[in-house]
Amino acid sequence: MRRGRIFFYLAFILILGLVAVYVISQRYLQPAANTAGEGGEVQQPVVVNTVDVVVVTQKGSRGTVLDETVLGLVPLPEENVVTGMLTDIASAAGRQAMYDLQAGILLTEGMLVDPSEQLAGSGSVAALSIPPGMVAVSIPIDRLSSVSYAPRAGDHVNVILTTSFIDVDADFQTPLPNLTGVVISPGPMSDPVQLSASLQDGTHGRAEIDPVLGQTFYLMPSGEPISRQVSQTLLQDVVVLHMGNFPLKSEKAQDTQTAEPIMADPAGQTPPQGEAADEPVIPEVITLVVTPQDAVTLNYLVAQGARLTLALRSAGDASRVETESVTLQFLLDQYNIQIPAKLPYSMDNSGYKPEPVVEPVQ
Repeated sequence: MRRGRIFFYLAFILILGLVAVYVISQRYLQPAANTAGEGGEVQQPVVVNTVDVVVVTQKGSRGTVLDETVLGLVPLPEENVVTGMLTDIASAAGRQAMYDLQAGILLTEGMLVDPSEQLAGSGSVAALSIPPGMVAVSIPIDRLSSVSYAPRAGDHVNVILTTSFIDVDADFQTPLPNLTGVVISPGPMSDPVQLSASLQDGTHGRAEIDPVLGQTFYLMPSGEPISRQVSQTLLQDVVVLHMGNFPLKSEKAQDTQTAEPIMADPAGQTPPQGEAADEPVIPEVITLVVTPQDAVTLNYLVAQGARLTLALRSAGDASRVETESVTLQFLLDQYNIQIPAKLPYSMDNSGYKPEPVVEPVQ
């Protein structure tokens, strides 16, 4: 009896296990394609058609030439693809970005422009680096006014103005002092209408009375009037667009085609192409990105002959510092410069001769 009960229990457990396996396989292990819907029909999986579109994988600024290293493809549902999206990396490689591009943005035709050497009517590459609302203007420079030619494209500079002022006659608009003239009558003295002016050699001075002798004398200028100079910071945090002249590639290509071949000398050496072939080109102008009003101001100052000096700013420094106009009086007051007194004696160092420095023999 006991052995029969054991077989009964084992058969019962085996049947329960088979039932559990069947239920689990029917409910969890059957594929979704075999499940029936409410109407008894088998539901088929939904297939989404996708199209690979070009996307930017790295951040790039305007004017950047895109290549395969910064481009990629991502699948996009076909119904979300709009006209203008690029579907081939080759159609975007080698072209320039018209705007700042963030990583992950989908590229369209309106975001890219062909390089200027491939598309003649696309405009200059420099225009792509000018922010909206700003303009570029060039000003003359030399070694001292350009921080020894240190600025490069992308640097930030301050523009310092130095100009001179003179006194002028408000009516004549000529420098003071005025020249003197004598009015004489060509006809009878009784005819005051017929008068003419005769210019005399002299300038307009002033009459003064000597306090000791009590006599009146006439002071005349001893020379040309001295102008009064002033320096002040005109613009701050200005972006440098370019140093020197922009390259004229079309003219260079034409010169290359029409240039005569260089013949080698009998020794087999090619003669140099001019003395300045290996010498760097010294820039005479610099192009700055400024507001339209500042561009007009710089144009006026250049036409007036004012001196514009650049001060190179630290990288990443966008601070603004209020400066004071520097004049002769400012120098005397700010730096405590004393005006030398008029003394009845002076220094005489004419007899002192420093001994020459002799370099040691190596």
